[in-house]
Amino acid sequence: MLESAMAALASLADPSMLLMLLIGVISGLVMGLIPGLGGTAAVAILLPITFGMDPASALALLIGALAVVHTSDTVSAILLGAPGSASASVTMLDGYAMARKGQAKRALSLAFLSSMAGGLIGAVGLTLAIPLARPLVLSFASPELFMLTVLGVALAAVLSRGNVIKGLTAGLAGLLVGMIGTAPTTAEERFTFGSLFLGDGLSLVAVALGVFGLAEIASRASQRRGDKQSVKVSGGWGSGIREWLGHWSQVLRGGLIGIWAGVLPGVGATAGTWLAYGQAVATAKDKRKFGKGDPRGIVGPESANNSVEAGDLIPTFLFGIPGGVPSAMLLGMLLTYGIQPGPSIINEHLDLMYMIIWAFAIASVLGALFCFLTVRPLSSLTKVPFAVLAAGLVVIMLLGSFQDGGQLGDLWVMVLLGVAGWVLKSTGFPRAPFLIGFVLAIPMERYYFLTDSLYEGFEWMLRPGTMVFIAVLVLPILWNVFKWVRSRRKLGADDDPKSDSAPDAEAPLKNSVWSLAAAAVLLLVFAGSLLLSSSYSPDAKLVPQLVGWVGIIMSGILLALELRTRKTAMAADRQVNVSAAAYLTAPAEAVPVAAGHAPSGTAQATAAIQQPDTNPGTGYPAGTSTAGTGRNSAWGPKWTSDASFALRTFSWMAGFLVLTSLVGYLAAISVFVPAFLLIVARAKLKTTMIYTVVFFILMLALPSLLPIDLPQGLLANWL
Repeated sequence: MLESAMAALASLADPSMLLMLLIGVISGLVMGLIPGLGGTAAVAILLPITFGMDPASALALLIGALAVVHTSDTVSAILLGAPGSASASVTMLDGYAMARKGQAKRALSLAFLSSMAGGLIGAVGLTLAIPLARPLVLSFASPELFMLTVLGVALAAVLSRGNVIKGLTAGLAGLLVGMIGTAPTTAEERFTFGSLFLGDGLSLVAVALGVFGLAEIASRASQRRGDKQSVKVSGGWGSGIREWLGHWSQVLRGGLIGIWAGVLPGVGATAGTWLAYGQAVATAKDKRKFGKGDPRGIVGPESANNSVEAGDLIPTFLFGIPGGVPSAMLLGMLLTYGIQPGPSIINEHLDLMYMIIWAFAIASVLGALFCFLTVRPLSSLTKVPFAVLAAGLVVIMLLGSFQDGGQLGDLWVMVLLGVAGWVLKSTGFPRAPFLIGFVLAIPMERYYFLTDSLYEGFEWMLRPGTMVFIAVLVLPILWNVFKWVRSRRKLGADDDPKSDSAPDAEAPLKNSVWSLAAAAVLLLVFAGSLLLSSSYSPDAKLVPQLVGWVGIIMSGILLALELRTRKTAMAADRQVNVSAAAYLTAPAEAVPVAAGHAPSGTAQATAAIQQPDTNPGTGYPAGTSTAGTGRNSAWGPKWTSDASFALRTFSWMAGFLVLTSLVGYLAAISVFVPAFLLIVARAKLKTTMIYTVVFFILMLALPSLLPIDLPQGLLANWL
């Protein structure tokens, strides 16, 4: 093992490998600065560039980006009070408070050094995991590998924040989408509707960039203003560095918590950083300074966020269970190279594993160093409105999807999945289980048929390893059921029956007509898959039928819960309306009023009740009362301004694809980018012209710098 580790380190000394690692680090730092992108977008945008590379160079590029995303996302959190990612919101509590006191450099130095240390601790954890887990992994046979794929989808759904039923349904939908194309056991086409394009299955890049990238752009493209009220980068670097050395125990604890949060599928960096912050508060003797500029509130979470990504690689590579979206894409890339996780990667590609560890450690150091040197220019990027960035991101993401298969059909699939991803996000469905299900669909089916051919009946379920995995799968589900039953018993008569149906910031259309329709559509999709797969051969239809039946059960339960929520809310509305009617018909002098707050007559009381103040675009009253809103209150928001803007954004993307198919990519860019900037982002004319020219020149030079092809339109083919 020592020989493999030294060989991996020697391979990183190659100039081409160092260049790939450096490009990845710079890309990850930039992506971390842009709110809403983070590690998912960094890996997804860079993934197409890896096509044609050898696995080592490709992994150096992607690991370099993934290792530093959480290093730079704290810049905007500390300087602007606007975190670059959800996990950086923890750092914002004390970091922004410290920066407002004129100690921005102190806060940034604590954050950068802690992120670097967290990455190094994560690399050490990944190194120790190989010899500790190697005997266990080498003992796995096809039953254990099959249960691991099931476990990956189920745990990502069960441990996702929000509705567990929605998580399981999304994971099953991802499995179904992953089965589009040729069956791995019979070479029979499934769910292709006779299309040659769908015969090879959907592109991982198109699915990932659509469900996450384009959906995020549509959700955030309405942000036309940047933050202009940043604090100055002042204070001393030295004081922060000296202070950081005094909190070495917080660094170690935060790094270990981050590794643990990364190993658990579906937990992720956000939960890991909050856990680290919680332990910092719990172990502190003086808790009064937390949230007001306490350095421990920065050191703990920042040590955890980078180690989470390293911890996430442990189950991904050793067991084939991706804990999050970036690791799922990394796993998909390995599978395209023919590298199987588990025993295969340990026996045949041990040097590749150690190269990943070295790359993660070196990237963590480089990321912190670059942030120290370039914090002032990097902080200016956070002031750029997201709508301005969206124009270039759309062009880059669509171009990246084209590199996988070289077909315009992939771009249309990407836009359609972007719409689906936006609906999932807005209605409260976790999207990570969907992508993990898509990546694990074929391995799951392959391992199942191998298991079925080697064992009689269900005797494979009696293997010790399989029984352990079944217990790990069932226990979280039973725990969630127990918590749900206990919470239902605690509901009192005075509880607000519509409290569960209120929308939130991350899912503004949750428990609305939209989420009800999404559940109904998913039910129809699973039912349609059963109907279509019934005509396949027994081997080709077995797993799709199983997924279809379980999907019908899950989506049916979800639909019933949605209808029950609507029924409860409507009953509450009727009760409020009856109370309002009784109030209106009562004599004015019989109505109890608070001095100085009630109208003086029945007419004024009527006006006060019949003219509720509502929030524009939501259908919900501005206050807590829902009187007078009728079905809008019970059924949630039917149409919002954000939904309208998202629909227009997807229309712009579709128009760009139409232009591309007619006149080619470069010509379409010269029309789409300035039009989007002027009309959607409302950018200034000078900004639009400079942006378009620079972007056009970059796209023109890109094919000569990287192995990238630009889509050609019908006009170019005719000429």
